[in-house]
Amino acid sequence: MRRRWHALVGPILLTAAAGQPLSATAQDPLPAGRPGATAQQPTFEQDVSYAIGLFMGRDLLQKQVPVDPNHLMAGIRDALTKAQPRMSNEQIQAVMTRFDQQMNERAQKEMASESEKNKEAGAAFLADNAKKDGIQTTASGLQYRVLEEGTGDSPTASSTVSCHYEGTLIDGTVFDSSYKRGAPAEFPVNGVISGWTEMLQLMKEGGKVEVFIPSNLAYGERGAPPVIGPGATLVFKIELLKVLQ
Repeated sequence: MRRRWHALVGPILLTAAAGQPLSATAQDPLPAGRPGATAQQPTFEQDVSYAIGLFMGRDLLQKQVPVDPNHLMAGIRDALTKAQPRMSNEQIQAVMTRFDQQMNERAQKEMASESEKNKEAGAAFLADNAKKDGIQTTASGLQYRVLEEGTGDSPTASSTVSCHYEGTLIDGTVFDSSYKRGAPAEFPVNGVISGWTEMLQLMKEGGKVEVFIPSNLAYGERGAPPVIGPGATLVFKIELLKVLQ
């Protein structure tokens, strides 16, 4: 069974290898309280040990994992020295299973809270947007504005299309853009979020629209982490270049 806690320290060595600073400023190579900071120069092994410990602590703090520093260090020490563990494997399994459950429950509550806030913000955005000139609203709640009329074929749900697009959050944050990549995207019409599937079938080749997609027609309650939160309303500019089949 996969365990969430297995991933807590996984990024530590990768982060260290990426060269991120160990202290708050580059001018503070020996943070206050570091053993040996005012004594003799630490060995390379001591530096590595301290760096790993610092990254581990920051990772746990960033993830808001409730730990007791003394017991955490005792567990690390027992593992590194191959000492007899203070807990049996069964006890460890039971404790970490309970911990997984607590972390999952917390994550679900946080996601539900974020989703509710995003949906409220999205509803207000769409209500205001619907009043603007040129905005059309479909029966599903999808909103769009035609920027350029197309003259070619319209795709069906079973078509494959070539498009240029840019996706943003309602605050204007760009999360994806084929324009920035310098190449259009090709995909089946029924292989994308439902807001896209609906919008594409209302377009013709050569057409360009700005479409406003409520969360239930986008990524829903789960979102698409880390950029698209749960319950997020999305805005796309879509240019239908070609119906391929």
